[in-house]
Amino acid sequence: MNYTAKMLRDDALKGKNIVVTGGGSGLGKSMTKYFLELGAQVAITSRNLDKLKNTAKELEEATGGTCLPVQCDVRHYDQVEAMRDQVLASFGSVDILLNNAAGNFIAPTERLSANAFDTIIDIVLKGTKNCTLAFGKYWIDTKYTNTNVLNIVTTYAWTGSSYVVPSATAKAGVLALTRSLAVEWAKYGMRFNAIAPGPFPTKGAWDRLFPEELKDKFDMTKQVPLRRVGDHQELANLAAYLVSDFAAYVNGEVVTIDGGEWLQGAGQFNLFQDIPEHMWDQLEAMIKAKGKK
Repeated sequence: MNYTAKMLRDDALKGKNIVVTGGGSGLGKSMTKYFLELGAQVAITSRNLDKLKNTAKELEEATGGTCLPVQCDVRHYDQVEAMRDQVLASFGSVDILLNNAAGNFIAPTERLSANAFDTIIDIVLKGTKNCTLAFGKYWIDTKYTNTNVLNIVTTYAWTGSSYVVPSATAKAGVLALTRSLAVEWAKYGMRFNAIAPGPFPTKGAWDRLFPEELKDKFDMTKQVPLRRVGDHQELANLAAYLVSDFAAYVNGEVVTIDGGEWLQGAGQFNLFQDIPEHMWDQLEAMIKAKGKK
């Protein structure tokens, strides 16, 4: 078996109704496809209704499942409530919320306008807050239990990162929200977890972040100890497990899936991996020589 194989049994999410924000493309689409294959009904949301409809049609044909496209700008709470109500009217209930909608761009912070900074904060942090409150309050009011929220963050949510400061700021807030509500709302039968993915190339987002002339210069595989990027099925496997009942005792956790990327960048002496073997021999000889003095 290889890492692109599907992990869970076919009925692992049977009877579950899931909402995936930013589900029309990229990683959201990949996770949605696997949820459908595992028996769930999934509502996908974004601002682009035409893209959602095309994705829903494609995924239903591929999986035989039910995929509901619902237009929603997560930055606006009234739209989130309307989306929630539309999904409830179609599915009858919602068991799982996957906050995946995001925005990002690489730029020196001094080049960003206040509005550009706010746009990322509003989509990532405010959007996650809006969806979490809308569904969480509904679950509390209706006493609907065995629910869970899965948030997509990043490893630089805890390390910070230059040139993506709005995203780092927003994702750090999402991570704090995840851990805080994992404790506060557990009494209502809710679980909260997060995934911090490393490089998982997607056609749209990847192309926007790395224009053609930058792709060769910034080879992301060189930043990953495993020397490869992630496969979408690997992330979908992890997401499906965390939202399934198999993970019923996993709460308040952030799971990193990045091939060791952030640890490579964090270690003070990790640059030494570039030292050739013969130079290690020289260094060892120098150390031994000093020790004899």
